[in-house]
Amino acid sequence: MDTHKNARLTPKGREEMVRAVVDRGRSKACAARQFNTSPKTVGKWVERFRAQGIDGLRDRSSRPLSSPSRTALATCSQVEVLRRQRRTGKQIAAELRLSPATVSRILKRLGLNRLSSLEPEAPVRRYERERPGELIHIDIKKLGRFERPGHRVTGNRQGCRTEHAGWDFVHVAIDDHSRVAFAKVMANERAPSAVSFLMAAVTYYASFGVKLERVMTDNGSCYRSHAFRTACKQLGLRHIRTKPYTPKTNGKAERFIQSSLREWAYAHAYDHSQQRREQLPLWLHRYNWHRPHAGIGDRTPVSRLGLTENNVLRFHS
Repeated sequence: MDTHKNARLTPKGREEMVRAVVDRGRSKACAARQFNTSPKTVGKWVERFRAQGIDGLRDRSSRPLSSPSRTALATCSQVEVLRRQRRTGKQIAAELRLSPATVSRILKRLGLNRLSSLEPEAPVRRYERERPGELIHIDIKKLGRFERPGHRVTGNRQGCRTEHAGWDFVHVAIDDHSRVAFAKVMANERAPSAVSFLMAAVTYYASFGVKLERVMTDNGSCYRSHAFRTACKQLGLRHIRTKPYTPKTNGKAERFIQSSLREWAYAHAYDHSQQRREQLPLWLHRYNWHRPHAGIGDRTPVSRLGLTENNVLRFHS
């Protein structure tokens, strides 16, 4: 349980107060003055300590020991049975002669307040391509530019209102098999930038000896453009677009973006956005070479490329 910083009596403070009475023989009134509370409160904690020891000084749940007005378990069971027969709340209330509010509370407590809760959840389908380069996921994250640290890192909103400095468009790519990632800040999210990033990504992965075969993107206009389609054809890439309104299809890119925000973009109090941009290659190096990845058994992404020792020494600079 979190205790606010100005709390008078934390469990540790209660112990000190009780020890003053029990071990050092101070009166309850004296202990009350010292710990800024009442003699009655001191007496309560002393009694709990004598009855239960240190455990008696811990916070207790505010839940009452009994709830006489709570709906009987048998009635709750009847509500559940009818709900699983796909009855509405009003139908259940009418059949069992209960108020709709009571039925609503019971269904919420059972986790059945939505009819969709009765449907079996679809199993999570996880997949991974068999070899590096077989598929890369590409996406874009827009980050605001700034000329001084904002309230997100300073905690102070005063004086933070400045003229909008524009946007940084972080284009990201991640290999489905190895999770080796590449990212670059581009001028915008239009087709020329998307094409330029795609070509840079192909070059980056080729430096590891990885030939790309497929690229998956969402349905952004830059990816639906004639220029991007032509670039994919010239590079020998098959372009796959996700199903509309299903971002989880491109989930590896989404997950990488979340990691980059947490560990790079918002991890430090950068003086300005240019400094943040300069740190991106350094963070990418740590991500690919040194950061264990839970999705691949806590291995580093580069370890799944099958590089020889000589190649590792050549690339790891």
